[in-house]
Amino acid sequence: MWEEKELEKIKKAKEEWEQDTVRKVLNKFPERREKFETSSGIEIKRLYTPLDLEEFDYNEKLGFPGEYPFTRGIQPTMYRGRFWTMRQYAGFATAEESNKRYKYLLEQGQTGLSIAFDLSTQIGYDSDHPLAEGEVGKVGVAIDSLQDMEILFDGIPLDKVSTSMTINAPAAVLLAMYIAVAEKQGVTPDKLDGTIQNDILKEYVARGTYIFPIEPSMRLITNIFEYCSKNVPKWNTISISGYHIREAGATAVQEIAFTFANAIAYVEAALKAGLDIDDFAPRLSFFFNAHNNLFEEVAKFRAARRLWAKIMKERFGAKNPRSMMLRFHTQTAGSTLTAQQPDNNIIRVTIQALAAVLGGTQSLHTNSRDEALALPTEESARIALRTQQIIAYESGVADVVDPLAGSYYVENLTDEIEKRAMDYIEKIDRMGGATVAIENGYMQREIQNSAYNYQKEVESKEKIVVGVNMFQIEEEPPKNLLKVDPKVEELQKQKLKKLRKERDNEKVQKVLNDLKEACKGTDNLMPYILEAVKVYATLGEICGVMREVFGEYKAPSIF
Repeated sequence: MWEEKELEKIKKAKEEWEQDTVRKVLNKFPERREKFETSSGIEIKRLYTPLDLEEFDYNEKLGFPGEYPFTRGIQPTMYRGRFWTMRQYAGFATAEESNKRYKYLLEQGQTGLSIAFDLSTQIGYDSDHPLAEGEVGKVGVAIDSLQDMEILFDGIPLDKVSTSMTINAPAAVLLAMYIAVAEKQGVTPDKLDGTIQNDILKEYVARGTYIFPIEPSMRLITNIFEYCSKNVPKWNTISISGYHIREAGATAVQEIAFTFANAIAYVEAALKAGLDIDDFAPRLSFFFNAHNNLFEEVAKFRAARRLWAKIMKERFGAKNPRSMMLRFHTQTAGSTLTAQQPDNNIIRVTIQALAAVLGGTQSLHTNSRDEALALPTEESARIALRTQQIIAYESGVADVVDPLAGSYYVENLTDEIEKRAMDYIEKIDRMGGATVAIENGYMQREIQNSAYNYQKEVESKEKIVVGVNMFQIEEEPPKNLLKVDPKVEELQKQKLKKLRKERDNEKVQKVLNDLKEACKGTDNLMPYILEAVKVYATLGEICGVMREVFGEYKAPSIF
């Protein structure tokens, strides 16, 4: 990239600058700390020059947007053609309440729905199950049956919106409900556009809303891949999530490394099930976190695109360029939000959203200022959406593709993140892959250690969190927080009781028996699950049948 003579001149000039200028300044004004590092422990030099990119090959490392290795973006014109999809993660209380919020957000200019489900839905229990007590409608919407799903999307044309559903262990059931609702609207499955998270490995690693052991869980995932490739071709069948890994305390490098290790396991499982790489890989999508360190986050997204392209091309032999494209949704970092001085969260979210856009995200959710305290109010959700709209329409950052390319610092950081993430992936490969690393508690321990180190740094004030360990003020208790009415649980129970009384229970029992037999065999389970939801078998009943055959996952001790 640079001639040797030029590099020598730069090297000599830099040495003189360090000896003459910097040394004089440091004698009078010492730097704030001896060593500066990113969240991943990558040391940050005082200054970056062409010397930090001596062996930088433009075509190999960068290329052009829309072309391998996709470092600069997966579309040739990126946001000059269309902005990223602007989503707000929403769902609470009953399907009726959430439906109102979705319509409100769409009216405010949101371009895609992102559905939050309550905890009992996420772990496959109906609202009247004893373990659901006190949790119904609290962290998302309660969905017990197709009836709830019909209410949730009432008046929302499913051929005109893109829907993302954060659901994992029972993802097949919720997807089946979505397909069934669309059919009732007269929308055929081939017209549906959206994503199910469907990433169970990260549940074992970082989040905990798992149900079944790893092997049957992987079967369900590959069943969805196969079914959608034939019947719901525009649907993203998995959103392989680094978000929750990062929320649990991982560094930026660990977020990429562990996400891709999990993704490799999914690809290998699909290949083992007889699927062709270029049949399912173009519909793989990812879900990443946008954290506070602006430049590290931008470099992380760029490094991730390049690394995934190499993995798909070199490791799996993908031929279709779309199989090599890293398409991802980003959410700003919930773990960085503070209950203290919650308005400060607006600034944090703005920085994080900017990092996601500069890094080339396809879809973005911005957290609301009050989410450290409660579910967001309408006003807070609107401010979060306006943050994206101001970045899109007023900042100018969407007018050029990959604007930080060529920055000595960003390119050096991109290279370093890619290298360190690959080191992790190779280590996990030597262990036997992601599932073995998870069973042994390796990823969990690494994340736990990172989280512990971060907390120590906050407590020692080595890391400053504004309003928490510095710049505190006396604050009044927060007002106008959104609270879910406890009556929601009783309403859901009444709906379930009425549903079970009015549906054709003989038909329900027959389809559940058919599903049970299919679980014992090797058939694709999606058609059986779809039949079950159409006769109004409940989520808990369907997952109960699978629990009976598959059993439940028991987490290993990681100490």
